Amino acid sequence: MKYSKYHALGNDYLVIAPQDLVFELTSEKIERICHRNFGIGSDGILFGPLPSKDARFGLRIFNPDGSEAEKSGNGLRIFSRYLWDNELVREEEFAIDTLGGIVKARVAKSGKSVQVEMGHVSFQSDKIPVTGQDREVLGESITVADQTFTFCAATIGNPHCVIQLPEVTPKVAKQYGSLLEVHPKFPKRTNVQFMKVVNRSNIQIEIWERGAGYTLASGSSSSAAAAVAHRLSLCDSAIAVHMPGGQIAIEISDDFMVTMTGAVTKVAEGLMSAEIFEY
Repeated sequence: MKYSKYHALGNDYLVIAPQDLVFELTSEKIERICHRNFGIGSDGILFGPLPSKDARFGLRIFNPDGSEAEKSGNGLRIFSRYLWDNELVREEEFAIDTLGGIVKARVAKSGKSVQVEMGHVSFQSDKIPVTGQDREVLGESITVADQTFTFCAATIGNPHCVIQLPEVTPKVAKQYGSLLEVHPKFPKRTNVQFMKVVNRSNIQIEIWERGAGYTLASGSSSSAAAAVAHRLSLCDSAIAVHMPGGQIAIEISDDFMVTMTGAVTKVAEGLMSAEIFEY
């Protein structure tokens, strides 16, 4: 089965087109394909382009544990680059329909940079969702294992838990991210960002991604964390988000519409052998 592989700041995805699919993408097959020892290895699968009545292209996004994601900022940039590489788009703006809503994208620098309008960020508990009465989830307490954190929650089509700390490290993300992802406060689980505010134009984050684990970079995580920093008046509307895999530029409008710009790198095209499913 044919596939294309790209990464966006170290966050890698496989793109599989519907015409190339030779079997149903079950959760078991997705897990095997994404496995870094027994499969191709990736942080997820982008399945498209699919037909959509509301946008030029439809897209389904699968996590490496077989679950389906509503939205992925890096995945959307990668998919946009795939559309460019296959001459389905040029420099015009185009729309992509995801489970988390319709986004608009534009490709520049021969595909190496992609801008995506990620949509509006909401901090409302019923939209994220977060349990309890309807409210903006800002500055609340959450306890996992031996640690109590102050967190804010947000959605940009998928759920996020943002925790501000004086310093952030991969160790903290790996130690507490998996516990926060499945905390009872988050009925649909959550992505987790540990955030350090560097100054009014820069933040640093470490990421635990729902369904994927520790991740070098994430577009939706960058969008959510930057929106929280802006909502708390800690940062201005133009924010550079620094992650282990690299940097994403975020612009936030007065109504919390987020525009994200970042790099995409093509890794490979290949053919997947049926033997990987003989287990």
